Amino acid sequence: MSRPPAQAPGAAQVLDRARGENFPVASRLFPRRVRPHLMNVYGFARLVDDLGDEAAGDRLAMLDWVGSELDMVFDGSATMPSHPLLHALRHTVRVFDLPREPFDRLVEANRQDQFASRYATFGALLDYCRLSANPVGELVLRICGACTPERLALSDATCTGLQLVEFWQDLGEDTAAGRVYLPIEDLDRFEYPVEALLEGVDDDRFRELMRFEAARTRELLERGRGLSRTLPGRVGLAVRMFTAGGLAALAGLERRGFDTFGASAHPSKTRRAWTVAREMLR
Repeated sequence: MSRPPAQAPGAAQVLDRARGENFPVASRLFPRRVRPHLMNVYGFARLVDDLGDEAAGDRLAMLDWVGSELDMVFDGSATMPSHPLLHALRHTVRVFDLPREPFDRLVEANRQDQFASRYATFGALLDYCRLSANPVGELVLRICGACTPERLALSDATCTGLQLVEFWQDLGEDTAAGRVYLPIEDLDRFEYPVEALLEGVDDDRFRELMRFEAARTRELLERGRGLSRTLPGRVGLAVRMFTAGGLAALAGLERRGFDTFGASAHPSKTRRAWTVAREMLR
């Protein structure tokens, strides 16, 4: 058993972030029996993101370490992973016979983050979301015993839409770190150069660009809306609330004219609750 890198956050530190998540994976709306397993998936995804985004030192080496931990999760040997989050994940993987591929995609997304800070096209950005976001939806469906090709396609649309919402909410934070998730082809289309984005120029070009991106994001969330209708009981309700949260965030961005350079634009609890209630009546 190898020891975790000194920079790897502990399990409590990782899981504490669940309380502040915009779209919590292990919502209390899910049945009690699956929530601990959803939290194990969340813990893995959050750990990988922390190592890929925030850890000091050789991040690629730390992601290699995560890969070696996954080897111990999936190889069937008696050797246990060294990190408690991977130890817990091993139990979930065995209970639900989860495939390794979605977990590898989450690691690959963070590898890509070490090299890519720009996306030339919207298609390239969607490819990134297939690594960084869609695997979580697949794993939720598998743990809930509801993964079919049709549901997976709807889940992918929902997860990609939610990932894009996060990008648009955090433009200021990301550009301060030199990361640009707005596709370069779209910046060119609206004659809004990368330099203006990095400088936080909030003008008509920027707002027109963001209205375009918000419309595409809303289209994805609306496309995925049908997923909740195929899922029974509390699982369907929980998934429905993911969509409601994404739509609430988009509405909040539109109300503030997409100004996210000063701070991230996460909707208030009151506004989110109102949007969720409206979603329940649809």
